[in-house]
Amino acid sequence: MSSPILELRGITKTFPGVRALDNVDFTLRPGEIHSIMGENGAGKSTFIKIITGVYTADEGEILCDGHPVKIRNTKDSQKLGIAAIYQHVTSYPDLSVTENIFIGHEQVRPFTRKIAWKEMHQRASDLLRQIGAQFDPKVKMETLSVAQQQTVEIAKALSVNARIIIMDEPTAPLTNRESEELYRITENLRDEGVAVIFISHRMEDMFRLADRVTVFRDAKYISTWDKQDVTHTQLVQAMVGREITQFFPKRNVRIREEVLRVEGLSRRGYFRDVSFSLRKGEILALTGLVGAGRTEVCESIYGITGYDQGKIFLEGELLSISHPKEALAKGIGYLPEDRHSHGLVMDWELFKNISLSNLRKFSSYGWLNELQERKTAQQLGGRLEIKASCVYDRAVNLSGGNQQKVIVAKLLTAELKVLILDEPTKGVDVGAKTAIFDIMGELAEMGYGIIMVSSEMPEVLGVSDRTVVMKEGRVSAELETGKTTQEEILQAALGAQQEVSGHAE
Repeated sequence: MSSPILELRGITKTFPGVRALDNVDFTLRPGEIHSIMGENGAGKSTFIKIITGVYTADEGEILCDGHPVKIRNTKDSQKLGIAAIYQHVTSYPDLSVTENIFIGHEQVRPFTRKIAWKEMHQRASDLLRQIGAQFDPKVKMETLSVAQQQTVEIAKALSVNARIIIMDEPTAPLTNRESEELYRITENLRDEGVAVIFISHRMEDMFRLADRVTVFRDAKYISTWDKQDVTHTQLVQAMVGREITQFFPKRNVRIREEVLRVEGLSRRGYFRDVSFSLRKGEILALTGLVGAGRTEVCESIYGITGYDQGKIFLEGELLSISHPKEALAKGIGYLPEDRHSHGLVMDWELFKNISLSNLRKFSSYGWLNELQERKTAQQLGGRLEIKASCVYDRAVNLSGGNQQKVIVAKLLTAELKVLILDEPTKGVDVGAKTAIFDIMGELAEMGYGIIMVSSEMPEVLGVSDRTVVMKEGRVSAELETGKTTQEEILQAALGAQQEVSGHAE
């Protein structure tokens, strides 16, 4: 067994009122993929920032190749050969791929000090070819997909001879096909001796890719296993600190009369002739591949975008909604998939975000009742187990999963009849998923009609009452969830001629 390339011993980091890491140990071997798992707030982000020099540890020591080192800033980290690739790629969209790869360490000619463009383009091309990328390094970053931009980040790490690459939730924005390509690149890096720390909420990432897995919980190190020595159930129990015998807490809810009906809805270039109904107390799953039109249909119902043909009825009343404000007023709420751009005001405090969807509830004679806003935020925050130090925390400082829960809390303040939840558990850890499913069941019990857009087949089968499957902009099947199987849903989404896999893109 090879000696560790990186070792952390007794690492502790404290912020005012919060212990972000508590006596954490970790070892990384050369040429291994080591997965780190844990719920939001477990300490994973702080752990990354300690290694990359964004934060310095209060206690403990770091060893590289067996020798104690000090990582006081990002330059120290880079000198040790450490690079990080994040879920949200931080690139310069107006610059070329080559410029993004070499920014900060450009190649220059020795006497003229001019940039050696020819050599840089060739080196960028070689790096991209090394990891199997096929695009021209002279193209602008803004023309690339998210998966291709991540590939550029990997090439950038290799350009400075990184020996340790940290990948933070890299598959979260990717389709299955793109994830498989990232797996291939990551495995190639491992085969070339690069050590990879792979952080993900997705069990399939860990079991597909990792050699070892370490679990953090409540800022503490819990345990490390070789992949073949741990089960899904053991990992979940380690992450949440308790047994979860019911991942999908489905309630026995009486489904009542129709609350929403969509008839022949069409939008040129996006979807056509979409029809379905939703009843009070029902959770209706809307599933299919990325690009099938699921989100676009929901955006049209909510008034974000228009539609060319069709009708929408709410409790039998024909609606004409041209703006989300009108949809909210009528009783339709929407949780968007892109929480950063459309779900939250990132610089606002938690309590202001939560009250935003129903300011009338918190105002009197034109004045906002901040005490009531804070009280409601505290109640909903506790109910959804939002991990924040107080209601004054800004949304930008919360983890991704907690940001998602703030949006759910925001919807719960409004007086709604229909909730549209677009990938409500995306980027959310196991324990938080169960909490959100429980809240969905509670709302269904109260008479809400819920549309849940989801790509996760276990989630669709475990939570919904009925499933509407979309393929290429049309409804390909409508199934009673309790009487169908994952294979039937995926066949409707993919087409019977394609191979059925475990997860819709």
